[in-house]
Amino acid sequence: MDIIKRNFFRLLRSGALNEYESIEPMSAFKWNLLIRMVKAQNVSAIALKGIKNHQYDEEMNIPAGLSNELQESSIVTEEDSSQLSNRILNKRLKKIRKNEPHAIDTSMDTVELLNIIVKNVGCMLNNGISLDGILELGRYLRTKGNRVDFVKLDNWLKELHLQHIAQLQGSILISVFKFEQSEIPFAQKLEPAAGKLTLRSINHTAIDTAKDWNFRQSKSGFVKNNSAALRKNLRRSIKYINYAPIETMSNFINNFARSLSEIEE
Repeated sequence: MDIIKRNFFRLLRSGALNEYESIEPMSAFKWNLLIRMVKAQNVSAIALKGIKNHQYDEEMNIPAGLSNELQESSIVTEEDSSQLSNRILNKRLKKIRKNEPHAIDTSMDTVELLNIIVKNVGCMLNNGISLDGILELGRYLRTKGNRVDFVKLDNWLKELHLQHIAQLQGSILISVFKFEQSEIPFAQKLEPAAGKLTLRSINHTAIDTAKDWNFRQSKSGFVKNNSAALRKNLRRSIKYINYAPIETMSNFINNFARSLSEIEE
């Protein structure tokens, strides 16, 4: 891992988890690349907090202008994307959410953890790994994990066919953010590709891949397709198909159908 990524992850661990590891000095050019990486991953607010935590480090030499630039992009917007593309599985998810408040052994903290995992699944399939979402999962486990019913969570994940991709999310926390496996009961084993997938996602994630058009109708009435966007969507789907085959294929088909429907607009 190069110095830019080492400092990138150190800032995120500091900003999200209050863990301290010295920042290595870099050139202005490399700091600029790091800030671009932060923006692409939508973790500006976390990185800013990390920078403030390290502001008195002797080796911290980030240019002031880049810190100000990051401040302008650090507005956090909440999106409700905690649903599944597959209709049958999403119906099961809605049933879990509806029934749990009335259960004898109700655990809404477990529902909230499930929601974070589901939201991360959507992010992974549509835009690549969301470090913001992965860190939200890590923070939740460390602050409220003692209130989670992990037996119940495991049953829900099996019912939704998400146990493998949830394990991948936990493995990212372990391999990239230095969590202990004991902190993540639903990650029964470490997914060996977790670190590689994360680094690849960082290298290739665009700021707004979700808005790539796949099909467009020309003025003459002919339909054009954006083959690059289609290939990107397909490559991303294939990448995660072993972790959540049903949801991955449903997500790809839904995105494909939505792109077709936009021709009418």
